Amino acid sequence: MINEDRYMGIKPTYIKATGTEIISLYGNRFSNNFDENKQVVAEVTNVESKRVRNRIAGFITRKINTGRR
Repeated sequence: MINEDRYMGIKPTYIKATGTEIISLYGNRFSNNFDENKQVVAEVTNVESKRVRNRIAGFITRKINTGRR
């Protein structure tokens, strides 16, 4: 049986909304490096769940990488 959360293709709305808002406020602090973005998300948010923080950082990293093509 496949764990649906582990292989998420579509991000939940709260991940997209939070990520988009963080990019609009702190966009200049993010890079195309996921590990650096994890640190920035931890600094600028109060999200306690590591899993949610990582998903937000992944969303932001993906947005930055696709925007630079």
